[in-house]
Formats: sequence, structure tokens, C-alpha cells
Amino acid sequence: MNCCAGRSSLKIFSRSGGKSALSFLLSFLIFLFVLASCSGLEKFDKQEFSINAKGGTIAIRAEIARTDAQREQGLMYRKEVKDGDGMLFIFDKDEPLSFWMKNTLVPLSIAYISSDGRILEIYDMEPGNLNPVQSSRSVRYALEVPQGWFGRAGIGIGDILDVSAITATQ
Repeated sequence: MNCCAGRSSLKIFSRSGGKSALSFLLSFLIFLFVLASCSGLEKFDKQEFSINAKGGTIAIRAEIARTDAQREQGLMYRKEVKDGDGMLFIFDKDEPLSFWMKNTLVPLSIAYISSDGRILEIYDMEPGNLNPVQSSRSVRYALEVPQGWFGRAGIGIGDILDVSAITATQ
């Protein structure tokens, strides 16, 4: 009798354990699907731009941040940004801008740029720093690049980012 009772108990345990395991597996698969489809990281278009500097024309490849979600994410979580690469933040109207370095792992420089493409201000920013880096004037664009790249490339205040391609695609 113990033998049958043992088997009967084992069957009941096995059935409920099987349902529990199946339920867990199904929940886990749903979790993985949701995680994969909602990674939360935005996709960015890339575009070549030229900056007319005092020493000549400088090319830069920039990812474009047009939407609120793209602008909010920016260069967060990047392990590197190479010289000659960056991110151009595009705003709908001229306004004072403010950026911080939350979840940003690499040091950056930011240029605040007027609607006609003139670089008005350049600041260095440190990884993880939550202090805002504000423009002193209303601007339309902000360009983030590896820290010090503007200087290394010979780009300074007063130089002009060719915004004609941006204006055409807005």
C-alpha cells in the first residue's frame, strides 16, 4: 500500500510541478519577447555635414536626434565616440538649451549652434555629470562630439555648420 500511495503522491507532485514549470517557462518566454521588442534604445539616422572653419572645411558624421525620445537618449550608454563622429540635436525653434551627462560614459564637447549654422558657444562635459550645461542664448542646434575634437579639428566659435541639408529634410 505504501508503494501505491507513493506513486500516487508522485503523480500528483509531478502534475502540479509540471504545470508550475510550464507556467514559469511561458512567463519567462513572454518576458524575453517583451524585453527584446522594447529595448528602449532609439535608432538614429546618420548624415554627413561640413563645418566651414577658419582653416578650411571640416567633415563630420553625425547621428540625428529629432524626436523628444531621441534627444532624451542622445549619446547615453555609448562606450566610445570617435573623432569625426557626433550627434546633432535638432529643435523646432530657437530656444535656450540645457544638456547634462546622465548615463553618458564618455567625455564630450557640445557646440550650441544658431538657426543659420553659426557656432555660438562650445563647452566640455564630463561623464555622468548631472549639472546642466546651458546655452547663454537661444539656439536651434546642439552638436556633441568627443571632448576636445572641436579644438583638434580647428573648429571654433563663429565657424559655420552647413545646415542646408537639415532645413531641406525637416
